[in-house]
Amino acid sequence: MKKKKFIRTDSNRFSKIGRKRKKLQKWRRPKGRDNKMREKRFGYPRLPTVGQKTPKKEIGKIRGMKPYLVYNVKDLDKTNKKTILIIGRVGAKKRLEIIKKALEMKLKISNIKNLRKENETK
Repeated sequence: MKKKKFIRTDSNRFSKIGRKRKKLQKWRRPKGRDNKMREKRFGYPRLPTVGQKTPKKEIGKIRGMKPYLVYNVKDLDKTNKKTILIIGRVGAKKRLEIIKKALEMKLKISNIKNLRKENETK
């Protein structure tokens, strides 16, 4: 299930709250007296409403799997197929070791941009 991204009022007008600055995008409820978005006018972005919250069973999961933070190869022994790995802040050498071992164990890793590039550097 894809989560809908609600955009802030006038996000297309101001770069400091705009669409191109993903980290700074935060939902703020429109409160102005004449705000068209608050009035739920046709043609304006929608507001979050009841029933759009993530189900309790899915909260905190990544791709439907429970995340597990890994800092070394020994941490991989504590995981299973139902977990998705997040490699912690480690150096490139240790990162490659963790990736290699995780691939052997057929575990999924969430914070790797391109798995092929990681494999080619070995």
